[in-house]
Amino acid sequence: MGALRNCVCALILMVIFAVKGGEGQLVENFYGSSCPNLEQIVRQAVQNKLSQTIITLPATLRLFFHDCFVEGCDASVMISSPTGDAEKDAQDNLSLAGDGFDTVVKAKQAVEAACPGRVSCADILALAARDAVVLAGGPSFSVELGRRDGRISKASSVDGNLPSPNFDLNRLTSIFAKNGLSQTDMIALSGAHTIGASHCNRFADRLFSSDPSLNPAYAAQLKQACPRNVDPSVVVSLDPTTPNTFDNAYYRNLVDGKGLFTSDEVLFTSSPSKATVMGFANNPGQFNAAFVAAMRKLGRVGVKTGAAGEIRRDCSAFN
Repeated sequence: MGALRNCVCALILMVIFAVKGGEGQLVENFYGSSCPNLEQIVRQAVQNKLSQTIITLPATLRLFFHDCFVEGCDASVMISSPTGDAEKDAQDNLSLAGDGFDTVVKAKQAVEAACPGRVSCADILALAARDAVVLAGGPSFSVELGRRDGRISKASSVDGNLPSPNFDLNRLTSIFAKNGLSQTDMIALSGAHTIGASHCNRFADRLFSSDPSLNPAYAAQLKQACPRNVDPSVVVSLDPTTPNTFDNAYYRNLVDGKGLFTSDEVLFTSSPSKATVMGFANNPGQFNAAFVAAMRKLGRVGVKTGAAGEIRRDCSAFN
């Protein structure tokens, strides 16, 4: 009877480890033999796209985040649907810049020319997001690889799975925790707002409601750029000081009351997160290290490996 019990326990442990391993059997050199020049190919594609528009960098980084938070890091956000009901068609994803999608598509085409049918769109997106950070002046880091592309992409899956510009600290912390990310990870990943821009309608409510956390001079500047009934195509830089450089200025801006979104400024005005913001504002090395750690954790969210996914021939369509 004891031997049977031991056997059952061992079997249960094997199943647990198998399940955990199946969530993320990622390694840094996954394509070392099957596509040895992969990283150089993707980096060149991102550089080529950057030479056309600076929007390439924030758009690609944001695309990775939006992908991972819905179905996991499986390139489900890349799928195009003729009926307009894919993940990218959800209301929260309509503001994703087309340049991010184009970066991945161009990189996939270049990779397919060198290593046909071997590299997933999900891995290409993960690499491109890292390259976007580096090309903007941010820290370099190794990317774990081995993801498969997902076979599900539904607009309805996005609802409630992405943070909103008006979230308070508790809601931000909760939605990141759902993906295995800590409050420190959340604050570090919010630092991606050191590059990129936003349409006025995403933060206009703060401008005309006398938000006490908003620096008055900055508020006046924003009102000039975003008056009432402004052209919906107008955008404002998320970082008013170094908008195209990946640095820790985002946190210094928060200390000065210059966070564009409520969900930005709340990181400084809330006591549980204030010390972390101050640390990142005063120490760029501390921010870089925390951002790298958080990006690697983000890249493991909901990954598909082996038979759980596929390697798409075209990133915008299932095989």
